Amino acid sequence: MNKAIFFDMDGTIADLYGVDGWLDDLRAECVRPYAEARPLVNMSRLARRLNQLIARGYSVNVISWTSRGGSPEYNEAVKAVKLAWLAKHLPSVKWDNVFIVSYGTPKNTLGRGVLFDDEKPNRDAWGAGAYDQTEIFTILKEMVT
Repeated sequence: MNKAIFFDMDGTIADLYGVDGWLDDLRAECVRPYAEARPLVNMSRLARRLNQLIARGYSVNVISWTSRGGSPEYNEAVKAVKLAWLAKHLPSVKWDNVFIVSYGTPKNTLGRGVLFDDEKPNRDAWGAGAYDQTEIFTILKEMVT
């Protein structure tokens, strides 16, 4: 059994799309929406589950994309803001890997195991073990018990 868990950020654990003016800001290469995105799940509960799984030998990881069409400088700023978001909202979680990669990078080339992602094409490409964001706590609970 592969004991690796991967999370997408935007639309999965971070509510990027709920930030007012997010698309205009991304087109203007402004990182504000990434910084202001609210959590989509209970972060304390998520951290507790992830730390239980880490204690059982699981690796926990993030695979998230930079902005579509962003300049190299903007994408570096996006990476920094996403790392800061994770540190702010999940400070107790020691991530094994945080992959913040170019928009459209096939996520299935970066790992195997369980993936939580809001985008169906990413889940389809991942194959078995891919779930949408609504299933995070159900699947993690099954993994802990």
